Amino acid sequence: MADYNNGGYRPQGQQPMYNPPQYQPQAGIDPPPGYVQKSRVAAGILGILLGAYGVHSFYLGNTSRGLVQLLVSLLTCGFGAIAMEIWGILDGIKLLDGRINTDANGVFLKD
Repeated sequence: MADYNNGGYRPQGQQPMYNPPQYQPQAGIDPPPGYVQKSRVAAGILGILLGAYGVHSFYLGNTSRGLVQLLVSLLTCGFGAIAMEIWGILDGIKLLDGRINTDANGVFLKD
């Protein structure tokens, strides 16, 4: 008898051809030697004060996210800056209370 799961033909008793690896998510890693650890407080203050321009995202290494925040603020003649500032304030609060605790490379932020 044949098994027709996943759209392919596989004779009974044989293992599937591809098993995707099961990765465990990492909460964060310690900085490697020579890596400059980012400050959680500095990122939070940047998020609250300059969040509309994505400065805190650039600081943490999230360049594509920071670029989206910057371009939405500039290309909408300032109307999108209101939404981006709210986003920045929320990110700043999350950074300051510890809900965001890693940078773009997965390294823990220092206090």
